[in-house]
Amino acid sequence: MNQGAFVVGPETQRMLELGHPWVIEDRYTKRWPQGSRGDLVALRDEENRLLATALLDPGERVVARVLDFGPMKLTQEWLRQRVAEAWRLRRQVIDLQETTAYRLINGEGDGLPGLTVDRYGDFLLVQLYAESWRRHLPLVAQVLEQEFQPLGIYEKRRPQNTRELQGAIPGKKYSRLLAGQGREGRFSVLENGLNFLVDLEEGLHVGLFLDQRENRRDLMKRVAGKAVLNLFAYTGAFSVAAACAGAGRVTSVDTSAPYLNWAEENFAANRLNPRRHEFIVDDCLEALRALRQQGRRFDVVLMDPPSFSTTKKSRFTTRGGTSDLVAAVLPVLEPGGLLLASSNHQKVDIADYLKELRRGALQEGQGLRVTRIAGQGEDFPFSTSFPEGRYLKYVAAVPTAGRF
Repeated sequence: MNQGAFVVGPETQRMLELGHPWVIEDRYTKRWPQGSRGDLVALRDEENRLLATALLDPGERVVARVLDFGPMKLTQEWLRQRVAEAWRLRRQVIDLQETTAYRLINGEGDGLPGLTVDRYGDFLLVQLYAESWRRHLPLVAQVLEQEFQPLGIYEKRRPQNTRELQGAIPGKKYSRLLAGQGREGRFSVLENGLNFLVDLEEGLHVGLFLDQRENRRDLMKRVAGKAVLNLFAYTGAFSVAAACAGAGRVTSVDTSAPYLNWAEENFAANRLNPRRHEFIVDDCLEALRALRQQGRRFDVVLMDPPSFSTTKKSRFTTRGGTSDLVAAVLPVLEPGGLLLASSNHQKVDIADYLKELRRGALQEGQGLRVTRIAGQGEDFPFSTSFPEGRYLKYVAAVPTAGRF
């Protein structure tokens, strides 16, 4: 424990008293004693009253993350209790017979800000969203081994800025083994009783976005006998869910041929014939223009883009790009069809996202009637004191003639 005077200002004090786990750098934090990344520090108000104990991250915008609103030590027993509490919640909200891939520890939502742990069958995958955890990784791995006895524990490193994320190289290894045995290549995990192939070693992502599990379950209730278009299909998890639920034909569009090949493997893993469906390698806006020219129509269109997407033809960003995407989707959607629109952009809240959807519909002289709004699954909990934790938006909407 670094015992220096880590005094916070009135605004930060107010946020801490409300239970928010972040300390944002300001003129008060710039006067803090020199500390090292990962130091455990006592946060105090100007009258020297203890407010919280936090992990220090010097030089970052979030300069400290709260582990407890009181005195504590980052011991094996303290960490074990937090992990055990997170595991109790998952046993309550997940059908572990049908699902073997889920978020085990969700950072701030489980009282471990900046740290996530995902489970993929017999393996665990750790990601650090705060480098202050790095010096404590051996302790984290030790507790995870004791509590869950996985075959192996990986850490997947994330590029630190948007430019690096844009330049992420498919096939590059972003993971390292922390404990146990490794697992090369793709292997199958279960989600809602369906098989999906994941790869813990190669690539920036493992091939399955766990936060959409419940939304894929919702999709399966809506698509029997229908023509489905999945934009930004990635490895085809939504496409597989639709096909398994009896969709007549699923068209998957993505700029990446390797990802769509992976999607076809996911189809085969579920005894689905990929040849009965359609896979289009193209920029999604270009593909929509081509489909419109061909007079194609779909009963259900899903758009789940990343926060940004860059190709030789165009650049897509959730902030500002969503409206153009909606405007391009509506002409290929059957009258009375269903638009499923999703965004994981944390800085765009649901009110702003609905405005983007409205703006896109108005470009086509239409309105959108929202029938359902959802977010991430129950294994991605967030605190009411940390609204930033509700980042995923998933909207089901039906176009209307006119603007009402």
